[in-house]
Parts: sequence; structure tokens; C-alpha cells
Amino acid sequence: MSLWIFQDYFKKGTKMIQTYSATIRRKEMEAVLTCMVDEKIGPGEMNEKLVQTAKELIGFDGAVAFRSPAIALEYAFKALDLPKESGIILSALAPAYQILTIEKLGYKPLVADVNEETGLMTFEAVEQLVKEGGRLIIFNESMGILPDIKKFLELGIPLIEDVSQSALSSYPLEPQEAEELAKKQQKKVPAQDGETPAQEEEVLGKRAGMYGVFSILSMEDRDIITAGGGALLFAPQRKEWTVLKHLAEEAPSTDIIPDMNAALAYVEFKEFKRNEKTRKDFYALFSRAIMSGRHKTYLRPQGSLSTIYTFPLVLNSGFKDVKAYAQKKGVEVRPAYENSVIAMRQEEYSSKCICANSLLLRCAAFPLYPRLGQKEASLIVKILCSLP
Repeated sequence: MSLWIFQDYFKKGTKMIQTYSATIRRKEMEAVLTCMVDEKIGPGEMNEKLVQTAKELIGFDGAVAFRSPAIALEYAFKALDLPKESGIILSALAPAYQILTIEKLGYKPLVADVNEETGLMTFEAVEQLVKEGGRLIIFNESMGILPDIKKFLELGIPLIEDVSQSALSSYPLEPQEAEELAKKQQKKVPAQDGETPAQEEEVLGKRAGMYGVFSILSMEDRDIITAGGGALLFAPQRKEWTVLKHLAEEAPSTDIIPDMNAALAYVEFKEFKRNEKTRKDFYALFSRAIMSGRHKTYLRPQGSLSTIYTFPLVLNSGFKDVKAYAQKKGVEVRPAYENSVIAMRQEEYSSKCICANSLLLRCAAFPLYPRLGQKEASLIVKILCSLP
């Protein structure tokens, strides 16, 4: 193929708006390039900077950056030291690596159905699986939506939060915290005539991931924060961090994320606020576009500052028709849960997890990421307004 034909082919291939796209700007590229120029591509200084930055933003006691979420989950199990054959509760819509890791380590997966309006595991399903021998919950906070986490903690077994799609979300303030805040605001001196009142800071509760014994933040290519591959395993409290730190000190370097990947994730954390504002603007735009239609997106709990991962649309018609319609307009639409547990084991779990199976077939992911331009966003709005 001659060069000019190749260039023409490449240009044609880039016209389609892809469902997922990492937000890599000059800062991200420069950080990775610096590691390459300095020949610091193995685990080292950038790894430490990544962990420290994440710690400042989330508030956990300690963390380790591993090469993959599967490796991170293995270390969480090592730290918990559960007996073999223990029942591990996970969502039918969780990423497939979770069930594979559970089985690899000799545990018994207990797969829970979800709420069709949020995509999160239902309390009733989890409660029943605890009665059937569940010893640990892995809670996948799908699409950045946060659960009523305290209700699940009351079941009395350890919980691991998967914050790969909910990173830097915040739970509502605790009642006591809200009361203290209200008292502080009452004591504030009002602005004098002619003065501009000080801007209120955003009020946050605990960050997502701060309620589990451990939390996993996957940083693969489609995750909200990407390193091109890798995951943070963090411990909110000192007790669990002490155990994890000891295990990490004995870990081979091949389990730890290299500096090149860490450099990319480090900048993504630094740029998160900027990127999230763009995602929220697009989400509001897309949500308005479907208000009068027959398709719907998920409910997001009031009072939670949830992260926007993508734009999931639960269809009231066939996925193939919607996919074909969007593709004709130049937009790629993919099944939102194509890499999930139930997608891999549909025959085994479809009859037990009816809502999850329905969402596997009917929930479509539309493009929503900071690199979308206004022209592309306008096209997606038109498509959402006119879907079959």
C-alpha cells in the first residue's frame, strides 16, 4: 500500500466517533516522554508520586500501584487471608477479571443481580448470598453511581470497593458532619454592603473507596483514570495498610506498575477536576436530549457527587437497531457491559440474574469523554433525540 493510500485510509478510519477514548493531552505525553528520555521506565519515583497524589485527593492511609487490577485483587485476597472455598459476592455486571481471579485463587464466586435503574447490586440479592455463605463483598460502583454503602456494611462482612468508574466521587455528608457545617455557616459574618461574599467551597463527604477494607481503582484503557494498564489497591485505614505494605515490600518488581504508566496516571489525577467538569457538561446536555424519548439513563442518588464515567442508555428497543442508526451518523455505540461477568458467563447466570442480563442486552454506552468537541457533542445530541 503506497503512503498516500495509507494516509487516506487512516483519515477515513478516524471519522467515526469512538465510544471510548483516553484523554491524553500534551501534559500526559510529556510526562511519559520524560520517563523514556531519562530511561526511567521501571517502577520508581513516578510510582511514588502517583500514590502520593492519589492519597492527597482521596484520603486513604496507604496504597500500592500494581500492573493490573487482577494482580491488585490477588494482593487484596492475600491481605485478607480468607479460607479457601470462601464465598465471594460480586456483581453480575462487574468486570470479568474479578470472577476469573476469584476462581483462580480457589474461592467460590457468588454472583448477585442488580437494580435495573442503577446497575448496582441490590441489597436483597447480597443479603441472600451472605446467608448462602458469602464471606466478602466486592462492590462494583458501575458508571460512577454510589450505593447506600452503610446498608451493605451492616451485613457484617468485609467489603472491597471497586472505584474504577467512580474514582473521586463523594458520598453525602454524615448527619453529624452536616450539622457541624450548618453551625459553622451560621457563625459566618455576612458580607457588608458593597462587598462580594466569599464563594462557598464544594461540600464533600467521604470519597468513594473510603468505606471498604480495601479498594481497587483500575487504570486500564477504558477506566476513568488511565495508566494504559495498571491499578491502585488502597487501604483506607492504618490496620489494613500495615498488612498490605508488608506484602508489597516482598512483591516482585514485575507486579508493580512501571514509571511510564505511572507518569500517565499521575497527570490524569492532576487533570481530573478539569476533565470531570467537561464530562458533567456533556452529561447534562445528553440527559436533556433524552427527556422526551422512550429510552432512559440511570438514576443517580440525590446528594452524592458522583463521577461521570460514560453515557449509559437503557434502550426500549433493540440494541442492533440503535447501533446501526448511530453508526450511519458516524458514532460508535457499544454494549455498556460487554466485558462483564454475565457477558462471559451468560448461559450460567442469565436465569439467576434477570435484571443484569436485561442490561447486558439493552444498555448502550454512548461516547462521553473530554476530548469530544462541541461539533461531536452536537451530533450525539441529535442522534439521542431521534433514536429509533
